[in-house]
Amino acid sequence: MTEERGVLDPYAAARADQPLLGRANPLSKFGALVIITVALVWSIDWLSAGIAVLCELLILPLAGLNLRLLWNRAWPLVAAAVLGGWSTAVLAPDKGPVIFSFGIWTMGEHSLLLGLGFLLRGLAIALPAVIVMACTEPTDLADALAQLARLPHRFVLGTLAALRLVGLMVEEWQTIGMARRARGVGASGNVLSGLAAKLGQSFGLLVQSIRRASRLAVTMEARGFGAGPRTWARPSRLSAVDAWVMLGAVVIAGLAVGISIAVGAWNLVY
Repeated sequence: MTEERGVLDPYAAARADQPLLGRANPLSKFGALVIITVALVWSIDWLSAGIAVLCELLILPLAGLNLRLLWNRAWPLVAAAVLGGWSTAVLAPDKGPVIFSFGIWTMGEHSLLLGLGFLLRGLAIALPAVIVMACTEPTDLADALAQLARLPHRFVLGTLAALRLVGLMVEEWQTIGMARRARGVGASGNVLSGLAAKLGQSFGLLVQSIRRASRLAVTMEARGFGAGPRTWARPSRLSAVDAWVMLGAVVIAGLAVGISIAVGAWNLVY
């Protein structure tokens, strides 16, 4: 337990054991996310996006992540980026020598680089969000939004409740799936029955989510959340770690854009 400016912070020792990004204030991490995103959305070249992805992979240990944990969290985003890159490469106008040809699909050098740029751009923008959410405690985020950003209590509490329910929804999805398999639903093994089973499971999850949200809203209202002045068990402050986080985002964005411009690979979206 430590004391700073007369305010007891019983969570300081727990935060000291976290990785660097885990100790940073959520607002500074989201500010760094905005810096990287703004720097990357203006172009579609593969070089700047590739440099950003490489830098983001290098900072994984600072968030307490490794490639396996990152894959478990981000594989849907990776699949979406690959699909988007492939679609862009196939549908883009063919320029330069033909690299790939299959029936009505042809892919030239220009379209291949464009698709690669789209793929890497999606990863470069999505990975920082995954990293930030992996090392951000929902309660710390709510404290920062309320104390530093001065956002309305209802918005903050709604955000906190939503983040807390995400993990419960994952567990609920697995529970509903096991219950349906125990009853033999979707056990025939063909594609149509599997799709129907997933749709039924999704509907069950939707019903459970609505019920849980209704109970949570009634409980929070009964306990007086958002009513009158509030005190804070967890003071939310900015520190030197937050300055390093913001500086790191500027360095990543500057390296990606600067190197791309220097070698002539910078390609504006417009």
